[in-house]
Amino acid sequence: MASPASIAKHPIHPVLVALPIGLWIFSLVSDVIYVMEWGGVIWNDVAFYTMAGGLVGALLAAVPGLIDLLAMSSGKVKTIGIWHMCINLLVVALFAINLWLRYQSAAGAAPPVWLSVIGVVLLGVSGWLGGEMVYVHGVAVEPQGAGIQQEGEDRSTPRRAA
Repeated sequence: MASPASIAKHPIHPVLVALPIGLWIFSLVSDVIYVMEWGGVIWNDVAFYTMAGGLVGALLAAVPGLIDLLAMSSGKVKTIGIWHMCINLLVVALFAINLWLRYQSAAGAAPPVWLSVIGVVLLGVSGWLGGEMVYVHGVAVEPQGAGIQQEGEDRSTPRRAA
């Protein structure tokens, strides 16, 4: 199934998810740097702003993801897609609550850091499900054409025309 949310046959969702994933992981890394006292209070601020950027990026990535999900026919793959979406919505909610807690609490408070850990772990689970859809079930992957070398195919000897 080709992705309906694509540009020049390239799905948009996988391109956009790199932004929130990277920002949220870096937010957690920034927390660790601050909590372990490897850096000053600026790392607490970096964690806050990268988390906020991750929320914006996640909302942008959700639109083409939802378009792709709605285009799927019912079955096992759509069920995986629904789980992927639900976990991602939970992750967004956790990081939104986390951002609000950080705004209200002292720098380096434990609950926001633990919410980041939980959020990143859930992000990994969701990513696993996304990979399952693409790499196992071929969602948004164009079938290989006749001119493309197949895995294990020997191109050292030319083919004869039939």
